[in-house]
Amino acid sequence: MEMPFERLSLQVGSQNLEKIKKSNILVFGCGGVGGYVIEGLIRSGVESITIVDGDNVCISNINRQIIALLDTVSKPKVEVMKDRILSINKNVSVHTINLFALKENIPNFNFSQYDYIIDCIDTISTKIAIIEEATRLNVKIISAMGAGNKINPSMLLIDDIYKTKVDPLAKVMRHELKKRRIKKLKVAYSIEKPLEVELKINPESKKPIPSSSIFVPASMGLLIASEVIKDITGIRNDHKGV
Repeated sequence: MEMPFERLSLQVGSQNLEKIKKSNILVFGCGGVGGYVIEGLIRSGVESITIVDGDNVCISNINRQIIALLDTVSKPKVEVMKDRILSINKNVSVHTINLFALKENIPNFNFSQYDYIIDCIDTISTKIAIIEEATRLNVKIISAMGAGNKINPSMLLIDDIYKTKVDPLAKVMRHELKKRRIKKLKVAYSIEKPLEVELKINPESKKPIPSSSIFVPASMGLLIASEVIKDITGIRNDHKGV
């Protein structure tokens, strides 16, 4: 009788599968990118995860977020994500924090207990606070750059923040991290030029609403999950077929 992670064990080996299971991971954001990060990690055997998000599922999430369904609209994202995680693997220890991560509350997190931190949020000041704290404690971290206003997942890459180009968010992050003397940061980003779209302003934030589809956020999330699993196991296969 096949077991849930038998096919994965064939790929990474039983010892590496145990490393994955024992990893303790913190994910900020479980929306368009973060939801697929979490999906990829759980389906790769991770059994200890903390997810942080203060938002509720809304109807506009349905076009791209894995937890957004007609019957989950208005429910807290972290609780919907937890239910999904446990429906995949009941052995997972899921710690949910229904909180909007802000630079002011990042010091309240004990980053040192985690093996990996994944930043999938949009607010620049909070992203920087997360990165600063992880860097200070020498905890592995990967950060998602912009996925809005893009439609081509084949242009996604993993690289150091200082090697990024085209991505407007990455440009701002490079500037801010350089000021703080943070010399490296692994990021997922796209070299696709942002689409020129109809401008619509959010009445609450007074900021433009980015256009979105499922393709880039979902692909970026799975790309990040893959990178985390590769870092945990040390398995890399960067050779292209011919």
